[in-house]
Parts: sequence; C-alpha cells; structure tokens
Amino acid sequence: MNSRTGHFEPIAREGLSFVGISAILALTAWWSNHPWLSLFFLVLAAAIASFFRNPARRPPDDDAKVVSPADGVVMEIMNNAEGPVLGKTGLTRVSIFMSIFNVHVNRWPFSGVVRKISHRPGKFLDARDPSSSILNENNSLVVDTAFGPIEVVQIAGKIARRIVWWVREGDVAEKGDRFGLIRFGSRVDVYLPDHFIACASVGSKVKAGVTVIARLAAQSDSHTGN
Repeated sequence: MNSRTGHFEPIAREGLSFVGISAILALTAWWSNHPWLSLFFLVLAAAIASFFRNPARRPPDDDAKVVSPADGVVMEIMNNAEGPVLGKTGLTRVSIFMSIFNVHVNRWPFSGVVRKISHRPGKFLDARDPSSSILNENNSLVVDTAFGPIEVVQIAGKIARRIVWWVREGDVAEKGDRFGLIRFGSRVDVYLPDHFIACASVGSKVKAGVTVIARLAAQSDSHTGN
C-alpha cells in the first residue's frame, strides 16, 4: 500500500499555468503601454493564485472523528442516504458547497485504504441543487476504514468543469492529507455508516482537514473543532 503525498506547494500545481499565462499577459500589456489592461491581468493572476491556494493544515488527533473534506458551507445533512458506489442504504450524507472564494483542495475526512475510484460523466447543474449529487459529473472514492467503508464524492458544479484526483486504488488515505481538487465552485459529499453521528450543522462554515463534521456514536464528546 502506498500513500501518495507531495502536493505541498502553496499554490496547487494545476493552477500554475493559469497564473503564469495571466502574469505574462500583464507584462506584455505593460510593455505595450496599456497599463489598465496590464492591471486587469495582474489582478486576474492574483485571483487565480488565491483560488488555487493550498495552505498547510493539521487535523485533530482523535482518530474517531471525521473532518471536512472541503472548505465551504455545510448545505445539507441527509439521513438514510444511499452511497452512489457503496450502494448501501442507511448512510448519513454530509454535503459541503465550495464557492469560488474557498480553498478548493480536497482532503481525506478519515484514514483508511482507497478501495475504489469511480468517475462518472454527467450534467453541470448548480452544485447547490440537491439533484446535482446524482445528475452532475462526479468522482467517487470509497475508503475502507477501521470503522467501516466511507464514500467521498467530488461533484462538478455549474462553473467547475474539471475534477482532479491524485490517488489510485490501493493507496493509503491519511486523514487531512490532500487527495485532489475541483476547479471553480463545486461540492463534496461524504457518506458515513450509521454508527457515525453528524456534529456539524447546516449553514456552518467548515475547513478541509480541520473542522470535525462527524464522530463515532460511542463518543460522548460533540465538539466540532475549528
């Protein structure tokens, strides 16, 4: 089993070409005596760099707590859900919406081993639409953990048109480690077995790899973390 790491750069490598092109255009416009156009491309380069930012994060030490896989807002918590690939019913689904202003690097919510990766083409509905979980293009990653399998689904949005993952089946998933990203506004769903209890609330802001969104039912502590 291998653990795929190495995506530690402060700006995710998938965004470097976009930043570079915008910076070159800014320089070209400046030398062509078009300062306002140069400023536009410079601001664009800064905005793209901000979108692809990849900050260091440290997950909580408690192995029985599930952390958010994405930065954003919890938009839905559904009980008795069915995993797209797991196919099991009675799961708890926690859905997180990422706007264009959020960090878009995704992180493992729990430690385990990647059993299956399944990419499915689909539509590009607004990621806030509940039906986007089923109809939109998405990538599902099933992870076998010490407490049963969980499923993490990266979902493309209305603007996001590319889902990226940096792992393969058989890789070790370490809680809080980076595993991929989605470009320009999207959604991530997490499907948890019934012995996990969601401790985030709809509308709460979360940070990938840091904020606790669920815990084992046996735990008495309901602290959600920051």
